[in-house]
Amino acid sequence: MPVPESVIGPITRYQEVVMTMTVAAGIDIRPFQIAIPQKDLDDLRARLNAARYPTAELAKDASQGVQLATLQAVARYWATEYDWRKVEARLNALPQFMTTIDGLDIHFIHVKSAHPDALPVIITHGWPGSVMEMLDVIGPLTDPTAFGGTANDAFDVVIPSMPGYGFSEQPTELGWSGNRIASAWGELMSRLGYTRYVAQGGDQGATVTDAMARQAPAGLAGIHLNFLSAFPTEVGAALFGDTFAMGLIKRAAVGVIASRAEKEEAALAGIERTFWAGYIAEMNTKPQTIGYGSMDPLAMAAWMLDHDADSYQKISAAFLDGKPTGGLTRDHVLDNLTLYWLTNTSTSAARLYWENYQNILKSLAGGPKPPNINVPTGFTVFPQELFQAPRAWADKVYPNLVYFGEAPKGGHFAAWEVPQIFTEELRRSFQSVR
Repeated sequence: MPVPESVIGPITRYQEVVMTMTVAAGIDIRPFQIAIPQKDLDDLRARLNAARYPTAELAKDASQGVQLATLQAVARYWATEYDWRKVEARLNALPQFMTTIDGLDIHFIHVKSAHPDALPVIITHGWPGSVMEMLDVIGPLTDPTAFGGTANDAFDVVIPSMPGYGFSEQPTELGWSGNRIASAWGELMSRLGYTRYVAQGGDQGATVTDAMARQAPAGLAGIHLNFLSAFPTEVGAALFGDTFAMGLIKRAAVGVIASRAEKEEAALAGIERTFWAGYIAEMNTKPQTIGYGSMDPLAMAAWMLDHDADSYQKISAAFLDGKPTGGLTRDHVLDNLTLYWLTNTSTSAARLYWENYQNILKSLAGGPKPPNINVPTGFTVFPQELFQAPRAWADKVYPNLVYFGEAPKGGHFAAWEVPQIFTEELRRSFQSVR
């Protein structure tokens, strides 16, 4: 979905107004434009053309990992047909900014709605995603009348790049966990002049958004999540207590404390598959090692494509058969991978898992427990998510659960894959806090 002219048209003037206001107030917010040197794009193409491949997998499916035919199809399209300049122009047509918070330069997109009384929302991406995940929801959120909604559905949209992701600066010291990012997001919304706003996140973005709700910065009126990053006490104890080691779950122990309800059993099985995934164990414990392997573009791509079975199958079909699922097109997938490559952020992005895992270990060792959440909370389950969190779990974690939605389709990268459904879920979730 392209951003409508009603959004793009006033961008230059909007940036001028922002600069005038922020300079007068002494706030550091600077317009930002992307200009990747051509030599970097030529270097990427040369590396792809010179790729060295392993022998093909022995299994007839993806059970041994990313299949050779898929990766070769990715490489062919990436080296011969993909055009980074198209997405660069698309991003540069949006109001992009930099601001320094807690010692780091933070990149963010900020699109204001033309509708009065639009509700500001800060949306946080996950891994291995980026702001690229969210581009197709900007139009429906800011200009709802052009996308099946009403003026009362309008949002002002803020989409930051997490530290160490994309064009945001990479941390040079320990401590940039989801909690610290959440604090930075509260500061960002304050700098933008918002005294009342909401927040949304999935994957690692859900961790950040959950932390924002627990910190309860001034002005935060509600949150929406499409991934459960916090668990009820009894489930969390089994996942991260004595039964948790190096990202592996001891299934029998989990079953002892879990309800036998069908949805909860299915969720537990999904969590088991998730924590058996190699990337979580490795990124929780050795993100730097991953970084060395990601110094080749196809090695980086394979690591990120192997995120979950559903997304992998959809992306593989897009490259092998030319049949994309929703927004998971070849170009959109490569927009994201190319961003990671050009900004050299695959290692710094992976470190966020390590940081968050350190916080889990400290909490288990008797450290301070995170405060409870009181802000109104909405939650949406997408049917191909890593696991479908039951409402009973969401109710326990979020006592003020004002909305629980079950989307008709979509997976882990919901905003990317099904932007219209994602948008409708945000509209419903935040209706009660407008």
